[in-house]
Amino acid sequence: MPKVAYHLTHPERRSTSVVFASPHSGRDYPWSFLRKTRLNEHSIRSSEDAFVDQLFETAPQVGAPLIKAGAPRAYVDLNRSADELDPALIEGVPKGGHNPRVTSGLGVIPRVVANGQAIYHGKLTLSEAQRRIEDYWRPYHRALAGQLDQAHLMFGQSILVDCHSMPHEAMDSFATAGVRRPEVVIGDRFGASADGVIVDRIEQAFAKLGLHVVRNTPFAGAYIAQHYGRPNKRRHAVQIEIDRSLYMNEQLIRPNGNYNTFRAALNGVIAEIAEIGRPVPRSLAAE
Repeated sequence: MPKVAYHLTHPERRSTSVVFASPHSGRDYPWSFLRKTRLNEHSIRSSEDAFVDQLFETAPQVGAPLIKAGAPRAYVDLNRSADELDPALIEGVPKGGHNPRVTSGLGVIPRVVANGQAIYHGKLTLSEAQRRIEDYWRPYHRALAGQLDQAHLMFGQSILVDCHSMPHEAMDSFATAGVRRPEVVIGDRFGASADGVIVDRIEQAFAKLGLHVVRNTPFAGAYIAQHYGRPNKRRHAVQIEIDRSLYMNEQLIRPNGNYNTFRAALNGVIAEIAEIGRPVPRSLAAE
């Protein structure tokens, strides 16, 4: 079993309503899990958001907490609802209505990793799936919800920035259409999970680096953005997808030659996003 459900780093002084999260960067693959799979230690990492937690690790330095997964995505997917159980993988789960994520093998307990590679030889028991949800999914979401509630209490709003990475090939359709390939995709559920002013400022922060930013296509945000984004209650959730080729060798799952440069540049983006959630000084608010 993975050692912990999550890692939470607090700032010395919390000064912003922004909470950064990395639910797919867990990389604790215990042997007890690996021996149940049909994949090797390298292939099973193909759906992991490798290094994303490291790219955003300066968030506490600018006054924002950072929560990241302890368990890998191949073990339990924190960006899915706890009831997105796959009957093709888990014994005793009845077939329900059509859910494209579950049908494709990407439920809360994934059946496949990248490129549709099957993880297991056969099925898992329902009790095994439920144990993973109780031991890893629920603790992560309790901790995340707690951080967002605290932000809302302290600042009158919460802004969740849910950090992810996307395969370079995910944007191939844009390249073939003759337009510049997007390097960052911001997902706000087509305006349903965050106020447009907040999303505009996040987009501007990335665009200042010269990155090509698009919204909601092909990634509009999954369970986390949908569940935690309630802009009418001043609870905002924005999903960020960053092209992996900007900082890593996708085949080797290693940092590439641009990693340090990109990571340093991203520190400025993190600081700008944190600024969005800072309270306006009373003297300025009165002007």
